[in-house]
Amino acid sequence: MSDVYALLDALDQANSTKIDAVLATVVKVEGSAYRRPGARMLIPHFGQTVGTISGGCLEQELAKKAWWLTESGEAVVRRYSTAAQEDEDADDEDAALTFGLGCNGTVHVLLERHDAGKRSLLLDVLQRVKATGQPAALATVISVGRKNRVQVGARMGLNAFMNACEGIRCQALQHALQGDLRSTLARKKSQLMIYGSGANEVEVFLEYIAPQPRLMIFGAGHDAQPLVRFARDLNWHVTVVDGRAHFARPERFPGASQVIVAPIDEPFDLSSAVDGAAVVIMTHSYRQDRYWLENVLQCSPAYVGQLGPRERTERLLDEMGASDRSPEVVPGLHFPIGLDLGGDTPASVALAIVGEITAYLNERSGGMLKYRKTTIHQACEPTRSPAVGGLQAKMEA
Repeated sequence: MSDVYALLDALDQANSTKIDAVLATVVKVEGSAYRRPGARMLIPHFGQTVGTISGGCLEQELAKKAWWLTESGEAVVRRYSTAAQEDEDADDEDAALTFGLGCNGTVHVLLERHDAGKRSLLLDVLQRVKATGQPAALATVISVGRKNRVQVGARMGLNAFMNACEGIRCQALQHALQGDLRSTLARKKSQLMIYGSGANEVEVFLEYIAPQPRLMIFGAGHDAQPLVRFARDLNWHVTVVDGRAHFARPERFPGASQVIVAPIDEPFDLSSAVDGAAVVIMTHSYRQDRYWLENVLQCSPAYVGQLGPRERTERLLDEMGASDRSPEVVPGLHFPIGLDLGGDTPASVALAIVGEITAYLNERSGGMLKYRKTTIHQACEPTRSPAVGGLQAKMEA
């Protein structure tokens, strides 16, 4: 989701300059692919594209043809294959365009026009997630049977503040989507669903849209600077906090969203800032580290990492009377912080920290992929709705 914020900025720019664009979204992947469903690229009528939907294989092709493919104004889904050779039925208009890369994957890309200044449910949902910091689930129709009146690109959005439809008029389908969107929010994972069957079949991409990841860094020393740069490159929202005003200066951290001077003997609204965020404590001050670690552990962060040797952090925990807050008891507490990469420069330490946070939030071990026994990404196979029988009858009525 984090790259969506750069795309939103590009959409705002397109709207302000009255430049129309085509939005390309990966909605389905079969086999191996560089990007997963939900990856987006904006193709403005004039100017450079923003975002990526592959490792560089498809972008140029889409930039050249997106406007022609959406000439009717209706959303379309195109299939692109990375197989080693073209299929025998490559002349079929429904066949995937083959790039001969040998990756043996097929990427389904939704192309839709974005008219400058025109509101859309997709834009509303993305902007609400950005503004509120709360996740959302978005249903997008990606294929329909020949008798179905629902069009490709029709949507339904759901979050804590809204439940809205765009182009879905069948109440039975709306009801089924509402339940599955709630499930998508609860699972925090995107999924593909099929409703109806035969000529009335509807395939829908149910997308989990996560809020922008937040990183709180307590400590504004020189080694925090590369950490801010790496996190900003990942489009994380970064806040730097330190009690020393000569360290906590915005000009030292141009990539940070906030730089706060917060002496430990003054009130600080820690819970609202820390809850749900990744936290790194690296003040290089024993007194500050103890204060921030003790108070952060009383909140609900998504991750806590303490810089320094294991013995130092264990001493901090003992002095806090928190000997039961070992990594085994509090899985979100990491010390020594970072992956075991072997580097000792500020940049290499920052890389190890960002890598560990990314792995932890994605529920991965952070090990070498060559030792992984399963595929890099979990396959996303379509699931047929269990209510398909009753829904079929209502859709045909």
